[in-house]
Amino acid sequence: MKSPIWRWLVAVAAIACASQSPANESKPIGSPADFGYQPIGTDEQGLWAEAAETERTLTNSKMLVRDEKLTAYLRSVLCREVGADRCKAARIYVVRQPFFNASMDANGMLTVFTGALLRIRNEAQLAAILGHEFVHFEARHSLAGFKSARNTASWVSWLTVISIGAGQYQDYRAAFWANHYRFSRDQEREADLRGLRDMGRSGYRTVCASQIWAGLRSEDDATATALGLRSLKDSPKGLFASHPMNAERMLYLADEASKVGVGNDFDGAKEYEAAISHLWPMLIDDQIKLNDFGGSEFLLASLATSGWSAPLLYARGELYRSRGRPIDIQQSTLYYREATGLPDAPSQAWRGLGLSLARSSDRPGAKLAIDEYLKRNPQAGDKPMLLMIAGEAQ
Repeated sequence: MKSPIWRWLVAVAAIACASQSPANESKPIGSPADFGYQPIGTDEQGLWAEAAETERTLTNSKMLVRDEKLTAYLRSVLCREVGADRCKAARIYVVRQPFFNASMDANGMLTVFTGALLRIRNEAQLAAILGHEFVHFEARHSLAGFKSARNTASWVSWLTVISIGAGQYQDYRAAFWANHYRFSRDQEREADLRGLRDMGRSGYRTVCASQIWAGLRSEDDATATALGLRSLKDSPKGLFASHPMNAERMLYLADEASKVGVGNDFDGAKEYEAAISHLWPMLIDDQIKLNDFGGSEFLLASLATSGWSAPLLYARGELYRSRGRPIDIQQSTLYYREATGLPDAPSQAWRGLGLSLARSSDRPGAKLAIDEYLKRNPQAGDKPMLLMIAGEAQ
């Protein structure tokens, strides 16, 4: 037997109350980027407190890349993108994670993954990423997202109770959460487009923002091809995707770039390369450890558009040696030899050459290469292992 209608009215009233902010909640005013800004209301204060704890943990993390020169460069790009006054609110951290990601918390903590640095090709693309995250911060997207998630959970819970009480159970979760994730995708589009307009005002080549997503799509293709699979780069991510698809972002950013900052031609490719080239051995080593041969080969080739340098040839040798097939070992030997013949060869190229020759049963060649590496690195951490291999080779 169905309950009287007044009970459902009471339940609806409860839903309305549950979906509202607390009575003492004040609406934030001003910009979080303003000097001396303090969070307003319990929601924003809570997000700031949570972010502050995350920041304290990060500053003590072994994953933090402690490179003051690099951090200063990232700050200079952000300040050019959003303005010298606004960028003061940001504290920038580089985190050693080999994935494409960046984020900015409610309190101004901006984190950039090293995997993003490997995939970015110029300063304009870096500005697009940093500017995008700054829009999230300044527009308080994390606060709006938190409120959306809380309200969605409240509506789903109470409507489920009502439907069960009425004897007509309905599962509202999919519809309500799909709406929440659509809200998240709208925030991403807003951050993309507002960040692009900042690029235009600051003189960067705006089409570079679109090229980020084109590159990620090509990397997806390369990964799938190496595995003998169909690329999923254009496969719909469904109603619960938190970000627009890469193809969509590539297209709307290219369209907006044709209207914003027309005539800007500064991409800062040389400046970007100079700022991060000392990190390439670490970035590439971390990428190779992901065991994504196709994606890694694509990234190395995209870095070598102006020619294969010794560090890149060394990295390519490492990539092929790590896959370990007999033909890969032969190929890695060629790359190591080519690298060691160049003046900017990293000492690790002789180590890799020695290991690949040992795998190929070229014992004299392996000993010569390992001896050369140990001559250049007498305190190498793996010296005992290498001496054993060199001894076996002899």
